[in-house]
Amino acid sequence: MSSDDRKPGIHVAWTQVTYRSLVLLILAVAVAFLIAVRFTFPQFSENTMKKAGDLSGKLLERVAGMAPAVGTGAATAQQAHFTAIDGTVRVKKSNGNSWTPADYNVPLEKGDVVQTGSEGMAKVVFNDGTSYTVRQDSLIVIQENSANDQQQTNVAVAVSTGTVDLSTATYSQGSKSQVIVAGATASLAPESAAQVHNDPKAEQHEILMKKGTGEVSRNGETVKLANWEKISFEGQQSRLEKTKEIGPPTPIAPANMAPLFSSDAAMKDVEFSWTAMANAVGYRLRISRNPYFSSTLVDKKITTAAVTVTNLGQGAYYWMVQSYDAAGKESVESEKNRFTIIAKSSETEAIDLELDPFIQHGHVIEVTGKTQVGARVMVNGSEVPMVTGDGQFHYFTPPLPTGEAVITVTAQTAQGGVNTQQKKIVIQ
Repeated sequence: MSSDDRKPGIHVAWTQVTYRSLVLLILAVAVAFLIAVRFTFPQFSENTMKKAGDLSGKLLERVAGMAPAVGTGAATAQQAHFTAIDGTVRVKKSNGNSWTPADYNVPLEKGDVVQTGSEGMAKVVFNDGTSYTVRQDSLIVIQENSANDQQQTNVAVAVSTGTVDLSTATYSQGSKSQVIVAGATASLAPESAAQVHNDPKAEQHEILMKKGTGEVSRNGETVKLANWEKISFEGQQSRLEKTKEIGPPTPIAPANMAPLFSSDAAMKDVEFSWTAMANAVGYRLRISRNPYFSSTLVDKKITTAAVTVTNLGQGAYYWMVQSYDAAGKESVESEKNRFTIIAKSSETEAIDLELDPFIQHGHVIEVTGKTQVGARVMVNGSEVPMVTGDGQFHYFTPPLPTGEAVITVTAQTAQGGVNTQQKKIVIQ
């Protein structure tokens, strides 16, 4: 541009320079200077060059540190918790040699062992949402329970003996939820459920996929499982045998935790119903006074999906149903529903119910409080298995989804007294 074309005034121009660019420019100038000095003065001290190199390296590390940190993938140990304890359940910690009674306040960690007695059941929930219902006469070992900085979880439980029911929740890609039995490892997909049975004395081992998908690996052999497919094997050298199982019905009535009011103080007729199964030729109904079904009041086979049982007295009952095919092969047990027959009262009075402030453990909520002596307590429709003689109760919810959740606590007496409270909590 000629001087004649220029307009009078101040002209400002700029170039954006970042701190990183400035530091790199200074380093480049310094390196060029050192190289020039090195060739100009061959006797330049090697130690001086080394120190300069170390300084440059540290500066480069600081510059690199300005970039966002990349996930290392390092695993951090997690804890699991009991959400239900019923009957005889004990725990042996990984760092101890003695057994202690299971307690809701005792967290479960890698290496811990859980054992149930002949009349004992427990439910354990992990941070990834995987839950294990440990049935009576069973023993499990927590083999792995960790999460990395990318929110990928790794849960593995070994079933040493007995029977467990497990279910997985929705977890992030790259996570693992595994159950191990007699050297076979079953990996379950999210939103899946399975039943595992291990009888080491008889060398009978089974893994049944009740919902979702999974795969079982053992001795270099891998078998995929879908709904109501089962693998079984006997002994160390046997191969995995895959079979198709018949599914159990879903109980309909009486609904779980339902109170049934009787105008007759002595007895009541109760109608039971469940979903009909396409491949079933009949059903087996069992009714018991205890959740272990160690003794039964009713154990009968019928061909319809409904039946009326007469002359049931007051109190709590448990019931479940199985289907069977033309060959007489029975399905696994359905869910167990509990109901209570209560003498009808002209008045239903409110009973005492006091709730302590909720304690949040990630997505799990710890609920404690006190109710009337002799009352049973339900949290979000699930019965609290442990209510002390003075009415105090303690319960851990299953993992709740992110967002606002409503916790509903209901206390109920055998006389029909009831009290319900609801509180909102935000899961982050």
